[in-house]
Amino acid sequence: MNRRALIVGLAAGFGLLPAIPALAVSIDVAAAGPNLDDPAKKDVAMQIVSAAENSSLDWRAQFRYIEDIRDGRGYTAGIIGFCSGTGDMLDLVEAYTAAKPSNVLAKYLPALRGVDGTDSHAGLDPDFPGDWRTAAADPAFQAAQEAERDRVYFNPSVRDGKNDGVRALGQFSYYDAAVMHGYEGMRAIRSRALRSAKPPAQGGNETTWLNAFLDQRVAEMRKEEAHSDTSRVDTAQRVFLRNGNLDLTTPLDFAVYGERFHVQA
Repeated sequence: MNRRALIVGLAAGFGLLPAIPALAVSIDVAAAGPNLDDPAKKDVAMQIVSAAENSSLDWRAQFRYIEDIRDGRGYTAGIIGFCSGTGDMLDLVEAYTAAKPSNVLAKYLPALRGVDGTDSHAGLDPDFPGDWRTAAADPAFQAAQEAERDRVYFNPSVRDGKNDGVRALGQFSYYDAAVMHGYEGMRAIRSRALRSAKPPAQGGNETTWLNAFLDQRVAEMRKEEAHSDTSRVDTAQRVFLRNGNLDLTTPLDFAVYGERFHVQA
């Protein structure tokens, strides 16, 4: 989960103006745009996450990404930051090996099991990063990364967003939180938000609910130094919310860690 520690003052045009009070209106379901799992909308979501994780909108270029960002999670790699210390990298390599037993990463499975839950590189250095980049050229490994991203993070988050009655922006907010904090971490953030607001499916206002969720997301990020820059919320998701862009309709202009991005489609 590559989040560069840049703290840069940002222009008012990127969401630093006072929030506009939410209107207490119900959702017009018929007028709602596509959900986040619409293919075009999903690609937009991947671009926004890649901007925060890798400082690039080209999320497909991140299959080969790997480094230790010194956040206590060991190696971070791939399109959503699979980590050697949190188990999702192990799950990914196991899935890849099940599909293609004779792959360049299969030999690291014992080491990945050994380092799970730690920041250790034991059994991985010095060749694991290079072998990861080699594997990233394999369409089977790319497919495995996308499948694990969807299984562990994207699909459950979008499902929960739909169940809560939030549109594409809310679904994205859930997904982005799951990418950083894990799916269960996202659910914990949601549980805390329920103390002050209700999602639309429970009769609440969508904007009020998403503000409550993002408040709790920011509070969670600030618990950890590696996540303490909250600009992926403050000058990205909050900007869309203040603009009333609940359907996450492009074009989108936002900033993360002091860098500005424009998503056309």
